[in-house]
Amino acid sequence: MTYLASVMDLCSRKIIGYAHDTSMTAELAVKAVENACLNVRDTKGIFLHSNLGSQYTSQAFEDCLARKEILHSFSRKGNPYDNACMESFHSVLKKEEIYLHTYQNSKEARRAIIEYIEGWYNRKRIHSSIGYLTPQLKEDEELKKAA
Repeated sequence: MTYLASVMDLCSRKIIGYAHDTSMTAELAVKAVENACLNVRDTKGIFLHSNLGSQYTSQAFEDCLARKEILHSFSRKGNPYDNACMESFHSVLKKEEIYLHTYQNSKEARRAIIEYIEGWYNRKRIHSSIGYLTPQLKEDEELKKAA
């Protein structure tokens, strides 16, 4: 079994950070946030929304967010709709990639997931919620506006 922790920019719907491992731990969640921070100039004041999973309520995760000055927002207990964008991404990933293939090992699964995120989801898959643009095009559009 393999697990994916991912961070999405809600404006562009782009997956900006992720980490993959054979168990869902606080360290995996921290690694996903650290990877996301590589793609963000200034993390101070950013809101990171998560569910109430033990990895996201751990001291290690909270310490990581505090170091980066990221504010933590939680889903309400028993309400997955608060985290609908991430739930949707993981559902789409399973339908469009995971369930269509059999992987020989976690290394092969990891490679396929990275190719899906970087090669398809972020750069080619259009989203109705962002005007039928890809996440990369939406991000580019927003960066032009800010310049």
